[in-house]
Amino acid sequence: MKKIESLNLGQRLYTTLLLAIVALVSVTALTVAWFSIASRTNVYNFDLYVTAGPSLRIDLDAHSEFDQYSQTLSFDQIANRVSSVYGYDMRTVPIKPVTTRDAKTFTFQNGTVVETAEGAYWECPLHFMASDDMIVHLSAENSPGKEDGTLVSSSISDLPYSMRICFETDGQTMVYSPRNTNFLPNDVIFRKIYLQFNNNQVYNEGSLLFPLKGNQDKLVTLRVWMEGTDEACTDELKSADFSIRLRFEGTDEEGNRITLRRRY
Repeated sequence: MKKIESLNLGQRLYTTLLLAIVALVSVTALTVAWFSIASRTNVYNFDLYVTAGPSLRIDLDAHSEFDQYSQTLSFDQIANRVSSVYGYDMRTVPIKPVTTRDAKTFTFQNGTVVETAEGAYWECPLHFMASDDMIVHLSAENSPGKEDGTLVSSSISDLPYSMRICFETDGQTMVYSPRNTNFLPNDVIFRKIYLQFNNNQVYNEGSLLFPLKGNQDKLVTLRVWMEGTDEACTDELKSADFSIRLRFEGTDEEGNRITLRRRY
């Protein structure tokens, strides 16, 4: 009997030790990708250009007429609005690595919830209006003679892979990642956007953001963050710069572009 108890005790000690090793490995695996969060992260050179096709326009405020909206929003316009709403300047406050399950609530590596006003991630309302009923897509395709397609770029080649861009409207949340793969666990509760980087982009479910009724304002919440759990989010990204450019395209239900119809 004592021999059996001794064996059982040994097995329990072995199991406990094994679990401890597994836990240690798991924690290590989870923390490898994160910045050293105690250090200041100087990823702050954020250039954001938001453009839309001629039949689709955007603004930071809601309006009653299509012509009151713009085809382009600059980073300064967005930064000034964020500063007036949340009290921090996107041009000087460094973005920091965070993580999220629903693209709404964000936490640091230690589990502390991040308030929007801290500036660790960015949030801004965008208002859309179209000249006709359409489906709005995120587009990596450039306009003729321009370089305006959706693009995340940086002096550090891996940095774009750590970035996430969220669009929330009508109770739906869509997230784009330049990694274009399964970039977060399968239990996340949002739809992933995938883009084709060529000038023959096919507009389909992969790029679809939301439907838009003609001459009706739609509020879309834009969020941008650096995903701390991404394998690219390491200390090598410190003091890097990056830029983000967003382009939106309007199509019919078959994915054909909608051109502006002049009203007389």
